[in-house]
Amino acid sequence: MPPKGKGGKAGKGAASGGAEVEKKEKAPKGGTSVKVRHILCEKHGKCMEAMEKLKAGVRFSEVASQYSEDKARQGGDLGWMTRGSMVGPFQEAAFALPISSMDKPVYTDPPVKTKFGYHIIMVEGKK
Repeated sequence: MPPKGKGGKAGKGAASGGAEVEKKEKAPKGGTSVKVRHILCEKHGKCMEAMEKLKAGVRFSEVASQYSEDKARQGGDLGWMTRGSMVGPFQEAAFALPISSMDKPVYTDPPVKTKFGYHIIMVEGKK
């Protein structure tokens, strides 16, 4: 009886684990998108100043309006972006982040470096 229980557990884990891996691999290829905000700074020091403001509790959109060198008027709002429309490191970070809420903002820390500069990324939705 112990081998059956042991095998059953391994079987279930392997089967569900395999299915989860397949879903994760297939979903991104199916046109998954994220609603993204970011703060882009050319200089690392300026980006770290923005990060300190966020950590002090200042709203992401306010910090973006003050510090971002791109999309500042929209509070860093890039809207809905699909996989393949973003540069590699930015895309990887955006799809890895959980969805933020007003009470609990979640953003990249440390900032993500791309050919455009340093980004602090926040995800507002996924589909």
